[in-house]
Amino acid sequence: MYLKLLIALFFVSHLSAQEAAGKKVFETYCWGCHHQTSEAFGPPFTQIANKRTFEEIQAYIIDPESMYKAFGYKRTVMTKLKLTDQEREEIARYVLSYKGK
Repeated sequence: MYLKLLIALFFVSHLSAQEAAGKKVFETYCWGCHHQTSEAFGPPFTQIANKRTFEEIQAYIIDPESMYKAFGYKRTVMTKLKLTDQEREEIARYVLSYKGK
């Protein structure tokens, strides 16, 4: 029982650390156009998370100009962000943390 509790606490703290890292990337690069749950210039994370996979979110961040048609958009105004692989993964996980919210 005690071991299960320790494992659960470790898992929760690890997720919290990942979410914090993703939130920092969001606040640095995405906040100007996206909000977590409400429409801004770009769609909210709740909408993105319910439509896209981890891989699709990253693909769009890498090259929005080549992906917008595949996503069914008429145009894109998202700029290509120069993120590291780790930053891109962190923001994708952070976006997906809003799935179902």
